[in-house]
Amino acid sequence: MTTKAGAMRHFTVHHDGVTIPVSRGGRGRPLVLCPGLSSTQADLHELTELLRRDHDVVTFDLRGHGLASAADRYSFEAFLSDLIAVLAELGRLDPPSAPVLVGYSLGADLAVHYASEHPDAVAELILIDGANPVPEPFITEADLPEFRAMWEEMATQQEAGRDSARQVLLTAQEIFELNVEIDMIRSGILDRYQKIDRPISMIMSTSMAGDSGEGHAPRFNQNWRAGVDRLVREQPRISTSWLDADHRLVFTHAQEIAQIIRGALAPAARPTS
Repeated sequence: MTTKAGAMRHFTVHHDGVTIPVSRGGRGRPLVLCPGLSSTQADLHELTELLRRDHDVVTFDLRGHGLASAADRYSFEAFLSDLIAVLAELGRLDPPSAPVLVGYSLGADLAVHYASEHPDAVAELILIDGANPVPEPFITEADLPEFRAMWEEMATQQEAGRDSARQVLLTAQEIFELNVEIDMIRSGILDRYQKIDRPISMIMSTSMAGDSGEGHAPRFNQNWRAGVDRLVREQPRISTSWLDADHRLVFTHAQEIAQIIRGALAPAARPTS
């Protein structure tokens, strides 16, 4: 694909019966931004535009999100296959250039799993509020009714008020099942980190579940912090930045996140061998 440097390009990747829309623009070092569950490339527009000042940024929608087509299955492995398909197409277009892989929330978990299986295909990782080896699952048996009600309400709001670029086609039950699956996957993610020899930076929220002192928030926030502390004890080479924000930090603190990424990826920050 030959186009003017910095110009926006749009193309689609077809695999596993789904169509994944991909956008690419900017100039500089290649960077792939992977969204999370219930977020789209349109949602990440502000952060994307900031990153494009210094990088050739690729964004895309996961199956059932935004402008991607619906699918007959939604699972961690299915979403991982979407990321693999996008990166395979980029590798075909730009074979010599391993990208920086940035993931938000579920996207961070996908990035870690991808890098652990394809260590030579990634230059380094930036993980935003995800891929956290929390010591305890977030969803316990006692929490099930409340979480089900929350996702039912979320699904209703998404169906009623979102344009196609920001739509989420998953049902509340599918989102619920995915969150349970992500809890299980994070219980074993430390093993994945051990297989990655690339630089890793984490950008985490101090109040992942909000700053309320009541309800589940204090327990969730404590669990979130404990997971990162656990990871850094085992992998002290991982750099961590904390933002005074909740899990929506990519939408509320895009400027700060872009600045942290810029600093992490600056030539002086990464000595070359």
